[in-house]
Amino acid sequence: MIRKAVLPVAGFGTRCLPASKAIPKEMITIVDKPVIQYVVEEAVAAGIKEIVLVTHSAKAAIENHFDHHFELEHQLEAKGKTELLEELRNIIPSDVSIISVRQEEAKGLGHAILCARSVIGDNDPFVVMLPDVLVDADGRTPNDLAGMIKAYDETGNAQIMVENVPQEVAYKYGIVSLEGDAPEAGRHTPINGMVEKPKSGKEPSTLAVIGRYLLPGSIFPLLAETKPGAGGEIQLTDAIDELRSSHPVEAYRMEGDTYDCGFALGYLEATISYAKRHKSLGQDFKEILKKYVD
Repeated sequence: MIRKAVLPVAGFGTRCLPASKAIPKEMITIVDKPVIQYVVEEAVAAGIKEIVLVTHSAKAAIENHFDHHFELEHQLEAKGKTELLEELRNIIPSDVSIISVRQEEAKGLGHAILCARSVIGDNDPFVVMLPDVLVDADGRTPNDLAGMIKAYDETGNAQIMVENVPQEVAYKYGIVSLEGDAPEAGRHTPINGMVEKPKSGKEPSTLAVIGRYLLPGSIFPLLAETKPGAGGEIQLTDAIDELRSSHPVEAYRMEGDTYDCGFALGYLEATISYAKRHKSLGQDFKEILKKYVD
């Protein structure tokens, strides 16, 4: 079973400026919870028990969010706010561990993942979850991450989560090249490459990589040997391409919806989607929305 996940959270969040100038982009809230909490909840729902945050000295707020705040809890208890107290105490289940490692210098996604090598090890498969991307199961069980883990358990092959995008916007994404036909939602198929932001009309498929990966521990030696690529950074894509020469890699097509909260419109769409079905705010929020419909 896959029990470990790596969340690279050391980036400066330049796409979210000025909101991310003083707070980590991962701590920007969607309704009443920071983005990072939704991602961790997704991992926990899929059976993950060890979450490794690859972080930076300026991101202490993320670690603090998942730690106990004894003074605050004491105040809530004294004031009889038991429901809110229990919500805070259950942000992370007692059987789930949060571990932090530092990425001292911004050298790309591949380097960030490599920073977790001492915790994950070279023998255990693990999940990578980009924390500014929400994958929404909308209450469906199991979620897409669990489906991708199941695909790995069935085949032993590395998995990359993808979603179908309109052809006219495929040039904005990393696109997978398939060995055969596109899989149905919830299924997986081998890939023979990935193209980052292909030229319009030249895309090998319309299946876009959306920020969830399931990789064998053997990716770490490859990352350690990967030379800086695009942008002068160590690219995960380059290491995955090298992995494919000795280990099959598959595209797992997600069933739910995804929101890129790293830019303003994606964040706004996620806020609307989650707010409409919030257990206590949803109905009132729908009434508010009616005021702004053109």
